[in-house]
Amino acid sequence: MVMKLVLVLNNIRSTYNVGAILRTAEGLGVAKVVYAGYTPRYDDNSLLPHLRAKLNRQIERSAIGAEKMVAQETASDLEKWLDAQKEAYWTVVGLENNLAPEEQERRVILDSESEQKLAADKIVLVLGEEVNGIPASIREKMDYFLEIPMAGRKESFNVSVATGIALWGLSKLA
Repeated sequence: MVMKLVLVLNNIRSTYNVGAILRTAEGLGVAKVVYAGYTPRYDDNSLLPHLRAKLNRQIERSAIGAEKMVAQETASDLEKWLDAQKEAYWTVVGLENNLAPEEQERRVILDSESEQKLAADKIVLVLGEEVNGIPASIREKMDYFLEIPMAGRKESFNVSVATGIALWGLSKLA
């Protein structure tokens, strides 16, 4: 089975994180990157030309060409977009480690046991804002929450690093 992965960047603030995520997504075979919220987009036609050029330069610094290789789209209403994916039998997974008690039953730790819960051929992986994570209204749409086990004292990784770890782990489940 070949797993198809789509990556959603929701409210990612840093253009450098966006570029690094695009590069990682391309390297690990992500089918498409979806921008949502205020995430800076590569080649965003809604911006004035000088602002678009500035954001493109920043994203290009860390994407190093991947920004032109990965399919990309914008979801203007992420909740509706996620509902449509679920109707098309995609499994929606949030990369999140700060779960409320009622969300714990949907928690999957990225390890050798992950395959039992995440045995899907189409996964949408949702990333949230660097500090506050995925907003509550979007969290309601998640089938699962993927957590990366931490060995140190920090509670989380940088979003681009966490994306690489998560995508690598998910690719090994296929």
